[in-house]
Amino acid sequence: MFTAALLPRLAGRLLGLGALLAAGTAGAVTAPMLVVDVDSGKVIFSQGATDPWYPASITKLMTTYVALDMVRQGRASMDQLLTISEAAAAEPPSKMGFKPGTQLTLDNALKIIMVKSANDVAWAIGENLGGSIEGFADRMNETAQRLGMRDSHWYNPNGLPDPRQWTSARDMAVLGRALLRDFPENRDLFSISAIQFGRAVMPNHNGLLGRYAGVDGMKTGFICSGGFNVVASANRNGRRILTVVMGQASARERDLKAADLFDYGFGQSTFGWGGQTLNEMPVSSIASPPDMRPYICDKRRPMPTDADSSAVTAGAAAGGNADNANAQLMAVGAQPSSALAFATMNSAALRNRALPPRAPLQPVLVWTGRDPAESAIAATDEAAPAKPVTPRVKVAKPAIQKTAPHKPAPSRSIAATGATVPQPKLLARQRGAAPASASAFASTGPATSVIAEPKPAHKAAAKPAAKPAAKDVKPAAKPEAKAKAKPIVKSARKKDD
Repeated sequence: MFTAALLPRLAGRLLGLGALLAAGTAGAVTAPMLVVDVDSGKVIFSQGATDPWYPASITKLMTTYVALDMVRQGRASMDQLLTISEAAAAEPPSKMGFKPGTQLTLDNALKIIMVKSANDVAWAIGENLGGSIEGFADRMNETAQRLGMRDSHWYNPNGLPDPRQWTSARDMAVLGRALLRDFPENRDLFSISAIQFGRAVMPNHNGLLGRYAGVDGMKTGFICSGGFNVVASANRNGRRILTVVMGQASARERDLKAADLFDYGFGQSTFGWGGQTLNEMPVSSIASPPDMRPYICDKRRPMPTDADSSAVTAGAAAGGNADNANAQLMAVGAQPSSALAFATMNSAALRNRALPPRAPLQPVLVWTGRDPAESAIAATDEAAPAKPVTPRVKVAKPAIQKTAPHKPAPSRSIAATGATVPQPKLLARQRGAAPASASAFASTGPATSVIAEPKPAHKAAAKPAAKPAAKDVKPAAKPEAKAKAKPIVKSARKKDD
């Protein structure tokens, strides 16, 4: 029996299922997968590779190509300073959290978006290089058409959800090949294992780096509507392969399936690929990408993140029924090898599998401003207002005013030598001036205490201490005090003589 409490949940499930049925064929969605040889562009394996899909943060590969292309044309510079606007700072995570007005070089910005996948920094790249987000999106679309990316539509530089922005596995393979071919001097940009900003070390979201032999890039992405995506490249014995995996339920499943596809690709002979190239792939019959939100981001489970994790996958976390639903949802055709069978299996089959531990990180330093020194100064300036500076100044002022009349002799002696630090010989000559420093701690006290307490050992030190004290005592002291003060002054003169 259905209760009133279950009706809203059931309605949401039906709406999500309706979207999936409309997008897929025979009530199923084909998770896009593609393996291609980088040098020749020959397709080694494909599955739904031309179907439209929401790209998420692999969009930043398109952003990077446009930026590097502008540098190559002389329309931008890697040392060019980009300014974080209020709109950029307001972008949701993943982000660096820079305040509006913060500046950083394009070189550091590209490293940050490739490793941290910071949406605020990618937005700043678009605004600064394109004049506006709309202007940069126009550049993205023009570049995509020039490269032969026929299934892509771009509206923002960071890949945050926009129902109008989608791509395909084939188009991302075209883009990946273009990045490696057109900018060989920037290939290291895609293989950075971690960045370090200040004391914070941020590892790359790409869980294949340092865990699968030969992987040297490129970029991951995740949004609820598109699932977990990756464009990855690997090199073995001089042979480079590009793998694209999209629409997975977790980062772990995405990484495992990409590793299986690499195993399959490197195991194939160059003569057994069938001869089809990326340009020869047929156009998809699907008009728009499916919305994977009801499946990927179930409200009953914690929100998944685009990070390497050994946690149980989303499907396995809900039990066997979820695994069965996963198998029914994702269409799987007959596969020619065991490696591909593993790559296309659902979460239940992958439950007990894991990649080896990641190799030690080698962080690359990034900073704000033109150089690390400027970044350190800016960080100090930002932290300074948090310190209780004002109370300290108020307390110190009266102490400075009182101590100034009592330090004439030492200051004149040191200033005469031109020294900025008190010298040992000068301090030895001024031993009789010690009461002056001691008086800084006495807010109000009779002048007689300054004369009676010290025992001067040098002639020059005793005279200036006795004279001002005698003048201070005369107007304020009674006749008895004068009689007591005279013997003290005389005895002091006798010792000086």
